[in-house]
Amino acid sequence: MNKPINWIAGALLAGCMSSMAFAQNNDSTATPTHADKKAAKEQAKADKKSDVAQAKADKSKTEAQSDADKASADAKEKDAKKE
Repeated sequence: MNKPINWIAGALLAGCMSSMAFAQNNDSTATPTHADKKAAKEQAKADKKSDVAQAKADKSKTEAQSDADKASADAKEKDAKKE
């Protein structure tokens, strides 16, 4: 009879401890640590690199579409001259 009570007490204690740890980790008033600041800085750098890469990809896509449109227009012009 003593073992089940110990198991129940242990489970309740573990639940309480995990709840306290969760509450501490989610404290929005806590000041950011050095690691938090460093991580935010690294994330900002990564975001900037991503934005630059996306802009380059967009530019390349736009140029390719422009070239394709020009080639299509040239082909249509040649066809029109043949008729």
